[in-house]
Amino acid sequence: MTALTLNGLSSRPAQAWGGVRLVPLVRDEPIEDLRLDARLYEADLGIVELDARTTYSSYIPHGFVATWTGDGTPAAAYGTQLSGAAARDPAPRRMSLRFHRRMARRVDKNRLRFMPLHLALEGYLALHFGGPEIAWEEWSRRAIDHGLSPRVEEAYTGATVRGLADALRVFEILPGQCGVLVYAADALAAAFVVPHPGDYRALHSTLVHDLYGELIHHYAMLSMPVTDFRARIADTSVRSLADLRAQARSQQDAWAAFHDRAMAGGLLEGDYTYQQVHQMGRYRLSRFLPPFERQRENHIGELITDEAGRLAYLKTFRLSENQVRRGHLLTRLAACDWNLPDTAAALGVTESELGLRIAAAGFGSLLRQDVLDRYRAQARR
Repeated sequence: MTALTLNGLSSRPAQAWGGVRLVPLVRDEPIEDLRLDARLYEADLGIVELDARTTYSSYIPHGFVATWTGDGTPAAAYGTQLSGAAARDPAPRRMSLRFHRRMARRVDKNRLRFMPLHLALEGYLALHFGGPEIAWEEWSRRAIDHGLSPRVEEAYTGATVRGLADALRVFEILPGQCGVLVYAADALAAAFVVPHPGDYRALHSTLVHDLYGELIHHYAMLSMPVTDFRARIADTSVRSLADLRAQARSQQDAWAAFHDRAMAGGLLEGDYTYQQVHQMGRYRLSRFLPPFERQRENHIGELITDEAGRLAYLKTFRLSENQVRRGHLLTRLAACDWNLPDTAAALGVTESELGLRIAAAGFGSLLRQDVLDRYRAQARR
């Protein structure tokens, strides 16, 4: 369990549009030997073969391809495409499918294709996916044989998050910018970091195709426009251009400190469990899960770091309270070997209350029907 840090990146003043606030992240030195580019998919639905018995299905509009060099020399991004007017003609409406092999798959010696954000979402869906490891009598035959399959969660594309598309369109990309933090009604929705400013300019618009949680969708739908943070400099302290420059730098530093501590604290102060997905030369692709603590921010995500721990790539997804509750419940059940009396004692509730919690979380089919009926009858007494 380790925290997440944005080392090598600095926060810059936010830009607000309606209920959406975007905070740029700027690198002092871009990473030259790792580059990202997008590989566009025209299919509406992507199906990823995880192993011989498991698939992941979702709206997958694009993948990312990471290209790196083994000797630290600069790398160039692939993927630039030119298209004519005919290529923009609308295609007939249909539900098209595209099949992928693995969430992350090497496509060349120094190139790796992976599904951005879906790598993290699949890690959450796979949480204790196998179900009970001991066939306690309370669990159904289906739970023992098939675990949590099929495991389903809902999310919204950025195009349906009110104001996000317009905010991304009018957003001014800063020199050296390599990332952004996205807020809806000042609730942190997502973080996005890439190695190089050129990559960010190419991938900035992909944020509208990302998935966002139920909480963010509702906040953006119901919130009023957020207020802008304006710097205030006392004119009595300015006697020269150098004084004005120093005051402006001080205001910028104060904003960055406030932002990282207060606004992004829920993301940066959490303890995460990391799982390495792929080694790419001196870089490592990993995904992470939060501790599933209720009544606080919980983010899942994926990242690429170098051997010194410097962050090269990051993409996160904020879980809703219901998703946190499901993660918390599954984690506690697995910690107690799926023994219901032990889990109930660990949570400080009765066994019947735990059974009803399992049903309310959408896992009622894991329990035998007669056991679930008994729990409901005990709750009515």
